[in-house]
Amino acid sequence: MYDYLIVGSGLYGAVFAHEAKKLGKKCLVVEKRSHIAGNIYTKEIEGIQVHQYGAHIFHTSNKKVWEYIQQFAEFNRYTNSPVAYYKGEIYNMPFNMNTFHKIWGVITPKEAKEKIQEQIRKYGVKEPKNLEEQAINLVGKDIYEILVKGYTEKQWGRSATELPPQIIKRLPVRMTYDNNYFSDLYQGIPVGGYTQIIEKMLDGVEVRLNVDYLEHKKELDAICKKIIYTGPIDAYFSYKYGELEYRSVRFETEILDEENYQGDAVVNYTDYEVPYTRIIEHKHFEFGTQPKTVISREYSAEWKLGEEPYYPVNDEKNNKLYQKYADDAAKEEKVIFGGRLGKYKYYDMHHVVEEALKCAGEELGCNF
Repeated sequence: MYDYLIVGSGLYGAVFAHEAKKLGKKCLVVEKRSHIAGNIYTKEIEGIQVHQYGAHIFHTSNKKVWEYIQQFAEFNRYTNSPVAYYKGEIYNMPFNMNTFHKIWGVITPKEAKEKIQEQIRKYGVKEPKNLEEQAINLVGKDIYEILVKGYTEKQWGRSATELPPQIIKRLPVRMTYDNNYFSDLYQGIPVGGYTQIIEKMLDGVEVRLNVDYLEHKKELDAICKKIIYTGPIDAYFSYKYGELEYRSVRFETEILDEENYQGDAVVNYTDYEVPYTRIIEHKHFEFGTQPKTVISREYSAEWKLGEEPYYPVNDEKNNKLYQKYADDAAKEEKVIFGGRLGKYKYYDMHHVVEEALKCAGEELGCNF
């Protein structure tokens, strides 16, 4: 008999398992994939740590979370400074003075603000009814058309005029010549990849790979006192109210016989005509000097049952549907739902750690 059955070996489940084991709890982790670490799984290829499920940059302003994660790996000083490719031109992201100078030739923050406000007055609407109107109302038409429209429509598989305005509640606009995408106090990449972090968290914990919990639910439930479930919440309830919507991602990974392909870890392709949303060059996350390089092209796709869900579509329709499942989940005395899929909410990694530690604190009676 196990104290806790933990469904999923991603960051949420691994943090909980680690804390439970420290307190002498007997845990079993089941993972449907052939490897641990969920979507933060990294695999070494040509001496390069390849982010198998998309780029993951750890960033947080929570000092406790930063100190916690550093127990398991040494982090480098990587700063996320992506660029955007649009019709043969390169622009800095997020929108900052380098971007504004490139587009309009402005030099000072005052000039940039005046240009944005001029476009907002010309094209903006007081009550935006869709994402396009909302974005133009925030940053003007030029920035929207160059850096928002095509990327967003590829990401969501819908026209920006068909998307709800709340998807872009605010767009980051910085009146400085600073290309750092995040404004958090702490930021970096673990030297040697993310998989090692989960390996250390799960050290001494029994892990069973290639096990689909929902296919073996009856026998697994019988051998545990409580369950931490990090899979899709609608799947747990056999989709009885219908399927929640997700966006999925398809990756094309390629080894290139050259040292440096694009000069940056992340290049977003904001042209709608370019089929992929971005290219990741993995070696730049760790300032690699290997003679070869590995790149991954990312294609956004509509999620279908049986595929890997990535981003919840948190529009009004799906949120109402999720609430039905959440109400049922609250009645499950033996099960705690957590993580991105269990809560149907997009979490960054630091949010996952924070939520898992909060859950562990409440469940195990300890403070973090």
